[in-house]
Amino acid sequence: MTDFSTQRALAGGQILASASGGIGRLRLNRPEALNALNEAMCAAMIEVLLAWRTDPAIRALVIDHHDGRGFCAGGDIRMLAESGAGDGADAQAFFRVEYRLNHLLKEYPKPVIAFMDGITMGGGVGISVHTRFRVASERTRFAMPETGIGLFPDVGGGWFLPRLAGETGAFLALTGARLDGAECLYAGLADYFIPADRLDEAKAALERANPGDDSAIAAILAGFHTDPGPARLAENRERIDPFFAFDRVEEIFAALAANSSDWAQKELSTLRSKSPQALKISLRQIRTGAHLTDFAANMAMEYRIACRVVHSHDFAEGVRAVIIDKDQAPQWAPATLAEMDDARLDAIFAPLPDSDEWSPL
Repeated sequence: MTDFSTQRALAGGQILASASGGIGRLRLNRPEALNALNEAMCAAMIEVLLAWRTDPAIRALVIDHHDGRGFCAGGDIRMLAESGAGDGADAQAFFRVEYRLNHLLKEYPKPVIAFMDGITMGGGVGISVHTRFRVASERTRFAMPETGIGLFPDVGGGWFLPRLAGETGAFLALTGARLDGAECLYAGLADYFIPADRLDEAKAALERANPGDDSAIAAILAGFHTDPGPARLAENRERIDPFFAFDRVEEIFAALAANSSDWAQKELSTLRSKSPQALKISLRQIRTGAHLTDFAANMAMEYRIACRVVHSHDFAEGVRAVIIDKDQAPQWAPATLAEMDDARLDAIFAPLPDSDEWSPL
């Protein structure tokens, strides 16, 4: 049995692990970076999850954050860009460990409850959306904004996005739209909505109850669940589905351009600001992922894409424009959808050498 009766600080204090009342708790503790994940944090979470997987004293797990306004804002983007400008070894190592963490959470045999209170983007989505219980609050800000920096919605986006209702997943992947807690609940990205000022109370109730099965956990969370009110996303579904149902980005652009409504023109403007390469990668990713039957196969696909995109001009340029210089004026190359042809896309999705392919733990 692993002794986590007192809080342990891992990854230089950026992950806090403790256990009480049969509940193991993993807390993100990197508030200065909105709890963005690095390789050490992912490795530490894996270490604890593996220890708790067979520990009879741990019956369920909670993932949350210790402090700050972000549950988790993503991954260590600066490191990825710096690595991609060189041999890419550090970036590949990070993706390999992060994706193994995503897979471990998806397949974990014990109930995991993720509290998506605050900013939940990119890598933060990967450590929450695949868990068995997802809790949102009025402070939740959920997004997969990768196309704006030349990336794609990884951490399992190819799996969960196409399994949302209608074309919600395609819309979120391409536009990077931000959802609040009510919208997450409506979209099926969260299972419960608990006001932020009651989250600690809900976590304490879980510890007191020492729940051992899904039904017990569901009953506790349901006791704190409240109606978040109308979801803006629900009002837009009838617009989203017909415009984002195409298999080519060019067709989505054309459909939006042919419609004079304010909504269509706004979304078209948003898409025109994104990397053409990233848009095409993202749409193929989720259309391919929709037909996969194994989550590990999806993560292997995303690893292939990530290992190549991290070296691309658009990723370096997106990070420069959005994160470093913050001029919000990236110069994409290729600059148009037409230039990003199927041959380029095929090369990005192609298998890696056998020795470099991703595999789960």
